[in-house]
Amino acid sequence: MATIKPAQNSPAQNHLLASLPAEVFDRLSSSLELISMKLGEVICESGGQLQYVYFPTSAILSLHYVMEDGASSEIAGVGNEGVLGVSLFMGGNTTPSRATVQTAGFGYRLKGRMMLDEFKRSGMFHDLLLRYAQALMTQISQTAVCNRHHSVEQQLCRWLLLTLDRLPSSELTMTQELIASMLGVRREGITETAGNLQRAGLISYRRGHITVIDRVGLELRACECYNIVKKEFHRLLHDTGTSKGMQASPRPMTGNPAATSSLRSTELSRERQ
Repeated sequence: MATIKPAQNSPAQNHLLASLPAEVFDRLSSSLELISMKLGEVICESGGQLQYVYFPTSAILSLHYVMEDGASSEIAGVGNEGVLGVSLFMGGNTTPSRATVQTAGFGYRLKGRMMLDEFKRSGMFHDLLLRYAQALMTQISQTAVCNRHHSVEQQLCRWLLLTLDRLPSSELTMTQELIASMLGVRREGITETAGNLQRAGLISYRRGHITVIDRVGLELRACECYNIVKKEFHRLLHDTGTSKGMQASPRPMTGNPAATSSLRSTELSRERQ
């Protein structure tokens, strides 16, 4: 992973780092290393020793469980909302999952020892990481339930929405083969499902690029798993605040104003029911 420092990147793009009190951020800032993460790059292998923790800013990481025969499926994603490396402060130095780069971009890494030292101070960083770990466990559990009980279409809609929430635009660079690997389903199933969503006017797909045209439509076709994960992250992390001297950039709303208005109307209607 090459170390570079493009001007547009800031630790504040990662919501956990942006939530740290000024004194905590000041202790860690000089040791945060900006790195480039390339599509498909393996950040850590299953059972490997973790030397660093990673705070994605524009990259998205995928946690995979790999079977003995080489088959794998995604158990969770980590983007600008979180950190890779919770096993370090949960009492272990290894993880049973492989972490790869799902969406290329940037992030910051921090030596695991420094993260542990700050965690043991039992301050806000300690509480913040424990809240995040609980939210991550919810995502892993819900993914397992979703993969067992819901259709490929529902799984794909859930996955697309969770990915969009971590991106500044409505376009994803992703092949159908890679999505099939993420969800642990046959590529033919993804091809058929993506075609149905495209014919319904919800997405546009061409040469590994997926553009979401109707986010509201995707939410209506997704199972409850998407909202459960999203609400749990919001419940556990929404009141952490923003550290002094740092301003997190809010994620732009995807879609057009009419779609945004329609989404709000849909949410209000659900609340009245």
